[in-house]
Amino acid sequence: MKTITQRELAARSKAVLDDVEAGEIYHVTRNGTEIAEVRPLGTRRRFVPVEELQRKWSNAPAVDAAAMRAEADAFYGDEDRVDDGDPWENA
Repeated sequence: MKTITQRELAARSKAVLDDVEAGEIYHVTRNGTEIAEVRPLGTRRRFVPVEELQRKWSNAPAVDAAAMRAEADAFYGDEDRVDDGDPWENA
């Protein structure tokens, strides 16, 4: 956390906001009294480790492709279907 004056914030707003975007938090003072806090809106991760994804997906329900196809055919009809093959199957 850094502390800057209101005047510094006005003079260096681009640099301060670049720091905030990178995760820095600023306390802004006026006449020696803290009046505001400038912080990122949220922490957005750019990378999620594979282990975390595997842990979160481990409890996901299994997908029954045949049941999903039957449900889609019942809803949309199967007369216009182009291919009955498995698109994920390696040819």
